[in-house]
Amino acid sequence: MGMKKVWFITGASKGLGLSLVNQLLKAGQSVAATSRNIDELKKAVNADTGKFLPLAVNLADEQSVEDAINATIAKFERIDVVINNAGYGIGGSIEELTDAETRNSFDVNVFGTLNVIRKASPYLRAQHSGHIINIASIAGIAGATGWAIYAATKSAVIALSEVSAEDLKEFGVKVTVVAPGAFRTSFLTTDSLILAANPLAEYEEVRAIHTKYLKMDGQQAGDPEKAAAAMISLASMPNPPVHLLLGNDAFQRANGKIEALTKEFKDWKAITISTDFDN
Repeated sequence: MGMKKVWFITGASKGLGLSLVNQLLKAGQSVAATSRNIDELKKAVNADTGKFLPLAVNLADEQSVEDAINATIAKFERIDVVINNAGYGIGGSIEELTDAETRNSFDVNVFGTLNVIRKASPYLRAQHSGHIINIASIAGIAGATGWAIYAATKSAVIALSEVSAEDLKEFGVKVTVVAPGAFRTSFLTTDSLILAANPLAEYEEVRAIHTKYLKMDGQQAGDPEKAAAAMISLASMPNPPVHLLLGNDAFQRANGKIEALTKEFKDWKAITISTDFDN
């Protein structure tokens, strides 16, 4: 794993976040980990070590995030790797999901990530080193029927990561956005997934897709321990990727999207280039 580092990980009480924390602590790394429920986090990690700092954080609250970053610096004196893992799935058509359901999703999946980056960046810039790893989803590259809002939040994470990588590189800070496919975590359970509270009967295909996805719970091809190990390996790379897909399903979906986009762009090239001034 290389030299010892200080890691700040959000959404650490379950899923990929928990796998990351456990692997890092086992390797002797220093870890600050966040959850909305600190008792759940402590119970899940069960670590009695000076290298573990559990933090109760509301990621949608900028002050809560700032307090957590400051607590991490106070204990470990630095932060080397930030992993924005917290997030949840939300299913339903745009028409079915209320404004509150939609905004809550963006608050956690997007604005929570922005809050962490905003508050951690001054320390990383001052160090002239660090690595921010944002966990998006293959849905942010190739969305699926019935998951428009979730895809939108993850597309936002991908876009902000791409530009942040450019903005921060002059300070020696690296940024990677990870787009996992389906991994065998609790993501498809009520702990990590909400569906529209007021579904409309007309959206039969959306209901069918949701039923199909829910039946995948516990059958996903992706191994979360291997995913965690892959993400940890990024921090020791001198030139890590800006984009990293995880899972064969993610690889297939991403490349299918690229091929479809390439064909569509070429098919409509005549109209595209017709809008320039004539020389």
